[in-house]
Amino acid sequence: MRFKILGSSFVGLSLLGGAAVAQPPPDARAPTLEAQRTAVAALPGGRFARPTSYDSMTGEQKNYLASILSGPRSAVSGPLVVMLASPTLGDLAQQTMAYARFAGEAGYSSVPPKLNELAVIMAARTWSSPYVWNAHYRYAVGVGLPPALVEAVRTGSPPPAGLEPDVQAVYAFLDELLKTKQVSNATFEAARTALGGDRQLVDLIGTLAIYQMSAMLTAVDRTGLEEGEAPTLSPLE
Repeated sequence: MRFKILGSSFVGLSLLGGAAVAQPPPDARAPTLEAQRTAVAALPGGRFARPTSYDSMTGEQKNYLASILSGPRSAVSGPLVVMLASPTLGDLAQQTMAYARFAGEAGYSSVPPKLNELAVIMAARTWSSPYVWNAHYRYAVGVGLPPALVEAVRTGSPPPAGLEPDVQAVYAFLDELLKTKQVSNATFEAARTALGGDRQLVDLIGTLAIYQMSAMLTAVDRTGLEEGEAPTLSPLE
């Protein structure tokens, strides 16, 4: 995925007549019509129908597209493309994905980026999602996750010894939650302490959840990888 950072610009929500309606933040950059047409023309194929052109889109789809491009992204890819089929769901979900993806930026997730990316790649591993994995594993290393840990997640191997305490605590939390669908009191407290509080722990769980949604959408759609990319994640035996 290709991204642009807009600082604290994050698409908010307001309630109108009982329905959630996207509201651009004060500093949002409204995309030009040319940018929107270009984005639609560049949509990759998949099993779900794609608009054939900007002019063929419904009003809801155009609003969804504008909402994406008004935020921190410069393109529409992966699960965001799939959700053009349901743009109201798509707009709510893409805001959550942006909140999770841009952890560490003002107005986004409170989880430190390296720990946030640990949740993303563990979600990708759980669903054997080459799309989510390829979009994040290099970034995960770039923001501070040990390459040996990233490789252990990829291969389904035990984590390496000597991890930093915060990484160890968050890995243990995510691993236990994914495997048992619960966490012990000890695991909960260790992760909460490592992250710094309840908000951070809830944000972490949110990242794990929204990226499993991303993995499911791209799996069902059979979304391809970015041009020139080769899959680096295979199902575990």
